[in-house]
Amino acid sequence: MDAGAELCTPFLTQLPVSGAAVSMFGGAASETLVCASDTLAAKLDELQFDLGEGPRWEALRTKLPVLVPDVRNSHPYSWPVFSKAVLETEAAALFVFPVTLGALELGVVELHNTKPGSLSYADYATASVLAGQTAWHLLRGVLSVNSPDTNPAVEAALMSRREIHQATGMVLAQSGSSAADALLLMRAHAFAHALTLRETAEAVLQGRLSFAPGNDAHGSGGLQ
Repeated sequence: MDAGAELCTPFLTQLPVSGAAVSMFGGAASETLVCASDTLAAKLDELQFDLGEGPRWEALRTKLPVLVPDVRNSHPYSWPVFSKAVLETEAAALFVFPVTLGALELGVVELHNTKPGSLSYADYATASVLAGQTAWHLLRGVLSVNSPDTNPAVEAALMSRREIHQATGMVLAQSGSSAADALLLMRAHAFAHALTLRETAEAVLQGRLSFAPGNDAHGSGGLQ
């Protein structure tokens, strides 16, 4: 992915990892993949986004790095669906660092290796410093989106999941639920029907899928 690619590069050049991805959360940039170094990094990000579980969510919840040196043994974490899905990829180890500035939660850095193994103390410290630098870069990007000198690459990345957020708003109105529950409904439908969250959002936006009372969205696919 070209947009924001410079954010991923330092992690690849300064750490012994196979790939990296940076995702932004919150505000206008809710759950947006800003950069991915390769297709596997992008896939790991998309899997967690679609399933709603995995180390990126754990890092966001705890505000602490989540280190999984061997994906076949993710103890003490519990991600039953993601743990099974990740085994079908080439990833063997995952290291996720929260991207924060004080109390401001901006996103996560998702690192992976194709061979199992832990990060050394020095590598852990380096990753933490790089995550802090990434936080400032993302914050500057967010603040500049509506300014005359907007970075086109950053702006494109911020809007990459706009359709999903629009669909979430529609489901919220249909179901009378909260935004979090509306997104959960779409995730559940996507998982139950072997769809991606993007495909489910498109169906909602096109009027082929409704979560309004009386519509059997989960039983028959909800396609009208």
